[in-house]
Amino acid sequence: MSWNATVLTLFPGMFPGPLGTSLAGRGLERGLWSLEARDIRDVTTDRHRTVDDTPFGGGAGMVLRPDVVDAACAAAMPEGDTRPLVFLTPRGMPLRQKLVRELAAGSGVVLLCGRYEGVDQRVIEARGMIEVSIGDYVLSGGEVAAMVLLDACVRLIPGVMGAAESAEEESFSSDLLEYPQYTRPAEWRGRRVPEVLLSGHHAEVARWRKAQAEAVTRERRPDLLNTEQGRDASARAPLHAAATPA
Repeated sequence: MSWNATVLTLFPGMFPGPLGTSLAGRGLERGLWSLEARDIRDVTTDRHRTVDDTPFGGGAGMVLRPDVVDAACAAAMPEGDTRPLVFLTPRGMPLRQKLVRELAAGSGVVLLCGRYEGVDQRVIEARGMIEVSIGDYVLSGGEVAAMVLLDACVRLIPGVMGAAESAEEESFSSDLLEYPQYTRPAEWRGRRVPEVLLSGHHAEVARWRKAQAEAVTRERRPDLLNTEQGRDASARAPLHAAATPA
């Protein structure tokens, strides 16, 4: 069974976009996951294909109508479709790796891309939408945010990435940022790769990487240390220079 994604949008031509290239694109070609972009306007019944209206209470902008959004959701999710319905919005909860893992482990996801001033609150509540934000900033619409969420999920689908351990060691996979990475040449512009990485001692390498991940997380993202694992990490050694001059 493949992992199935449906995107509800006013601009279906934006998809697959970057999702049609690289790992995600190859996974799409191999049938490891599927992507359907549905035009919200297709469910409208008036000749102008109206999807929005002015907000009650006044204010600038337009709001997507609840009846139109509900009809689009119903068309995309026939009876028995248990995929979660996610609304991409700046007022949503932050997208975290934990949610990404949960979504990737299921059968797929339905994403609603907001536009204008947002979506009528009544349909959000009636449909039990999960409101998600990819960051503390405002985009022109939810399409780019949907691509971010889909890319994060798709790369965790079995078979999409070349090595499963790569996903396990990346930033946020264990509530920590990833440790520094190095490759050839061993010396570059007077800077050498840390000797422990050249030692061939796998246990020592693992300890060094863990210490570096804990230190860089404490320095750059202390908010991640609120987890039990993170609080334990916060008591460890400070971040040292990753590469040393020759």
